[in-house]
Amino acid sequence: MNSNEKIQPTHLQRQAFVYVRQSTAAQVEYNRESTDRQYKLRDRAINLGWAEQQVKIIDEDLAQSGADSSLRTGFTNMISEVALGRVGLILSLEVSRVARNSSDWYRLLDLCSVTNTLIGDGDGLYHPGLFNDRLLLGMKGTMAEAELHVIRARLEGGIRNKAARGELRRGLPVGFVWGEQDGEILMHPDQAVTGAIHTIFEKFPHLGSVRRVWLWFRSNDLLFPLQSNMSSEIKWVTASYHAIHSVLTNPTYAGVYTFGKTKQECFIDDNGHVKKRVKRLPQNQWAVFIHDHHKGYIDWDTYEMIQERISQNTRPLSHKESGAVREGTALLQGLATCGQCGRRLRVYYQGRNSTPGYYCAANNVMEDRGKYCMRVGGVTIDAAVADAFLDAINPATIEAALLAEKNIEAEHDAALEQWRLQVERFRYEAQRAQRRFNAVEPENRLVARTLETQWETALQKLRDAEYDLERRRRKRPQKLTREQKNLLCTLGDDIKKVWHAPTTTPRDKKELLQVLLQEVNITVDRAENKAHLILRWKTDTVFELDVILPNRNAPTIRTKQDTIDLVRRLAAHYTDAVIAGILNRQGRHTACGHEFTANRVGNLRRYWNIPKFDGNSSDDGELVTIQKAGSILGVAPSTIHRWLADGFIAGEQITPGAPWRIRMTDELRSKFMEEPPADYVTMKEAKSVLGVSRQTILNRIKAGKLSAVHVRRGKQRGLYIKVSSKQLSLY
Repeated sequence: MNSNEKIQPTHLQRQAFVYVRQSTAAQVEYNRESTDRQYKLRDRAINLGWAEQQVKIIDEDLAQSGADSSLRTGFTNMISEVALGRVGLILSLEVSRVARNSSDWYRLLDLCSVTNTLIGDGDGLYHPGLFNDRLLLGMKGTMAEAELHVIRARLEGGIRNKAARGELRRGLPVGFVWGEQDGEILMHPDQAVTGAIHTIFEKFPHLGSVRRVWLWFRSNDLLFPLQSNMSSEIKWVTASYHAIHSVLTNPTYAGVYTFGKTKQECFIDDNGHVKKRVKRLPQNQWAVFIHDHHKGYIDWDTYEMIQERISQNTRPLSHKESGAVREGTALLQGLATCGQCGRRLRVYYQGRNSTPGYYCAANNVMEDRGKYCMRVGGVTIDAAVADAFLDAINPATIEAALLAEKNIEAEHDAALEQWRLQVERFRYEAQRAQRRFNAVEPENRLVARTLETQWETALQKLRDAEYDLERRRRKRPQKLTREQKNLLCTLGDDIKKVWHAPTTTPRDKKELLQVLLQEVNITVDRAENKAHLILRWKTDTVFELDVILPNRNAPTIRTKQDTIDLVRRLAAHYTDAVIAGILNRQGRHTACGHEFTANRVGNLRRYWNIPKFDGNSSDDGELVTIQKAGSILGVAPSTIHRWLADGFIAGEQITPGAPWRIRMTDELRSKFMEEPPADYVTMKEAKSVLGVSRQTILNRIKAGKLSAVHVRRGKQRGLYIKVSSKQLSLY
């Protein structure tokens, strides 16, 4: 059947799709001839009988690979239109442009066969519903998929063959550059860059962890060289943990050429889509591994030592060696193991002084059920292990003391050398900015102003770097004199003084212990109140000792009972802060001999389940404070205090030293009025009528022999005393 005879009127009533695709962006940009040929298929569709408005160009998939349809939106939309029966013809330059895998291609053929859609390429038109055409299209699809495999195999084979010789040029880590010869790798010509890399490898054996090297860079304000694979320009930035870790774990710095450290694998995600991911391979599965390929910053043995130390710095699992030294005062962190189950003991801190201790994780779960192994305080055990350690290393203390002096000087010199290199780099940048400014024509003022600003910025950076260098040079530690060295050797003979010195941190002690100690196995015997320790040194030597534990059955310290009873009475009326003041005024102390505070009163109250003062009280018939009574009665608190002393009003005090409280009753309120009643005279008149002193009158009021009121208004406001009519007449 002629190709044109396959075109029926039903085909011409539908749209004609021209599918355009290039695999990469580079092909779209540079291989213009192939792209133009695909666009010219529009004219072929018109010549076959389709109207110009019926021809649709599908070019959404330019720069997309045909190996997968998940990212090709144009192909997906075209499939949808074919399934709806809206397409009469699909034109492409060749089958490989439509699909590079058989699954996408055969799905398209099945839909075209059902919906009576034609497929055309440079060789002719095909109807997927006809056997011969379907067979030919199937073979073309298979060849397109095989062609992709052959192309990929050729490219990967060439890459692997070149990588096997160590000549494949890829991105190099910072500190290296490619040479002119094939596979030649050289160190960076900038001494500042190489100095920064050397400093990282020099500091790691002393500091022991990636994090501490990173913190050392940050504390000394040292910058890190950053180099992009797309550009050879070095940018100096603040050091990051990832950058330091990448340097210490990259085998290229050990003079090794590697290739194939990762592989790409396919997987199905949660939505059922096929995805690709990169998987890191172990070292024994790397495709290319060439020792001594180029000059490295370290040798291979040093690199392996660094990797082993980094792997040990992770958080240890059960029955594994200790991890990195961490904060805290527990000396056996990562070293202590349980004498019953062999698990690595965990650390806890308790008490006001954060006293360390050790407990077994099997206390929580073991074989799906809780099982108690041990829990023991660490102060006594740490002291016993430290004494055993000091006795073991005592012969080497003098050499260690002298080595410490050299390490301090070397550490300062390493940081100072990096700052010298930074000053040289800033000086070069300032000189380069000056040359660029001098080379510009004076008439070109726009460019001249920009270059002048860059020159001034470079000069300012140079001045700042020189100032920092001089400041750090002045902070150089003084060399020890002969007398100081003799004193240092004397201290080395008595290493215990150095161990217990305030300047020796718990972190330093733990690092020293982990240098020689491999494990400290602890078995607790509560019946005899002792712990049996087995010290396993890294020299395969075993040392055992018994440690007497503090007596856990000793009488507990507790607050005196009368103080607790008093707090129980006061808590119904006062807050914790007021109660603390009362207890301190009475000379009472806590169980440990400390003065009371609001926090300590609260802890005591919560321990004995004493309710907290809620502050709710009514004004009528309830006890109120001096301040509140003054507010209710309209007088100053100092007046209330004076009336309490005079006996005009009565107050209540729970305990000596406690605040006075006034009971607001109707009787008390009736003593305060606006006008004085009959038979009541002022205090001055009462002294004359009764012929006694003011204090005597107040004593009689306090004893209840005289009645008094307080007038709050008028010129004669104050206390009024009741006297009889007979006494007034005699007066």
